[in-house]
Amino acid sequence: MRLIFLGYHNIGYVCLEALIEHCRRFGDEIVAVVTHADDPRENIWFSSVRDLAFKNNLPVYQPEDPNDPAFVAVMARLQPDFLFSCYYRHMLKKPLLDLPRLGALNMHGSLLPRYRGRCPVNWVLIHGETETGVTLHYMEVKPDKGDIVAQKRVPITPEDTALTLFARMTAAAGELMAEIYPALRAGQAPKISQDQGQASYFGGRRPQDGQIDWQKGAQEIYNLVRAVTHPYPGAFTFLQGRKLFIWGGRPLAAQTSPEAARGQITACLPGEGLLVATGEGNFLINQAQWAGESEFLGAVLATWGDLVGQKLG
Repeated sequence: MRLIFLGYHNIGYVCLEALIEHCRRFGDEIVAVVTHADDPRENIWFSSVRDLAFKNNLPVYQPEDPNDPAFVAVMARLQPDFLFSCYYRHMLKKPLLDLPRLGALNMHGSLLPRYRGRCPVNWVLIHGETETGVTLHYMEVKPDKGDIVAQKRVPITPEDTALTLFARMTAAAGELMAEIYPALRAGQAPKISQDQGQASYFGGRRPQDGQIDWQKGAQEIYNLVRAVTHPYPGAFTFLQGRKLFIWGGRPLAAQTSPEAARGQITACLPGEGLLVATGEGNFLINQAQWAGESEFLGAVLATWGDLVGQKLG
């Protein structure tokens, strides 16, 4: 078998690791590793697919546009049996998807057909889901719509952030690829149609989407904070005209005082942080940072008694 692999980020890394191991076992060949050049403006906190490919003497390509006809022609000459895309960021068009003899497959970070599209690990936390997972599916021109080969479920705990959840999803993706590849190459893997009636789609997220709406309940605010905290761009609010990043906190069940405005700082809790009124309950800020300054924890915030009565917005 001849494989083309397109990938990036931690999930791309562990899936490539699994395929390298199986290629050694079966005598198959990864004829191209296609990845991205790192963006110097991005926080590169994840493993490098390119470095893993170099370590294993695999040919690496970093096209600006993988759908460029000249690049597609180069890939066509490799005569692939399978194409795997694992957290590769560019959309692939039909000429590239049609190249592999036995199909093009994608590893997606949700339990399809739910949470198609971008940033599924962040969206499931924002929506307060209790379970997610990874799905290997055949690729079509419309993203995340093709037949499912296999899935692996991952529980979401109340304490999870995007980082902790993504770590377990990464492990699940590597395990899933390792488990299903032998069946794929033997022509024995399932092809299960997605229930299009259950499909949901979410687009990409931008840093500005992290602004906190204090009219929402404390649990919703907590879900946003944990979905975009480190290493993601962060949730934020404004206080006295300055941007304040909220990196950590927790909801408190106590009902908000009727006279407290939503977003109003109502108390400084000794050793813990700032208590803020929300649309439902209170939110305790215990990890924050003024834009451009150093981060501080709740014990420091708890000394800001002069801010009680001020409003975040």
